[in-house]
Amino acid sequence: MRAPALALLAALAASVAVSPATAQVRVTFVAPERYTDADNRFGSGLSLRAVLAEMRRLFESLGERALAPGQSLDIAVLDIDLAGIDRPSFSMPQGLRVVTDITPPRFRLRYALKQRGRTLLAAEETVSDINFLLRSNRLSSGQPFFYEREVLRDWFRDRIVERRPPRG
Repeated sequence: MRAPALALLAALAASVAVSPATAQVRVTFVAPERYTDADNRFGSGLSLRAVLAEMRRLFESLGERALAPGQSLDIAVLDIDLAGIDRPSFSMPQGLRVVTDITPPRFRLRYALKQRGRTLLAAEETVSDINFLLRSNRLSSGQPFFYEREVLRDWFRDRIVERRPPRG
């Protein structure tokens, strides 16, 4: 009885020793108090803290699904400009954000994709999509930051998953 238990422990130890490290995403927000538009200026919408927490969750979930074991992604968020323009509203507790085709979401990011310490991709770029409202086949379902999620999901697929370099 003791020999099978020892064999099982030895097998578990060996599997842990050779299993690759899990993928991870590290997000830092650089001077968020100076971001173009991440805080509701009228006090009726989501706080800066809530916006940053949601952006962190978004980046981390994208990484969990796409990064290979042993890969890590460091993202420094340098600026956030949410889709639309924030307007005060007395009838809506979350305020009102007016979204038009000239107010796309925009993020300035510095990032580095690494695999076991070796840098595979690193850049700084502004992420935006002026055609963000033309995504008629993707309905928002009322979730917050729908346009931001879509733009960042596309950027993540292009840069991190498919490793297409930023344009000129």
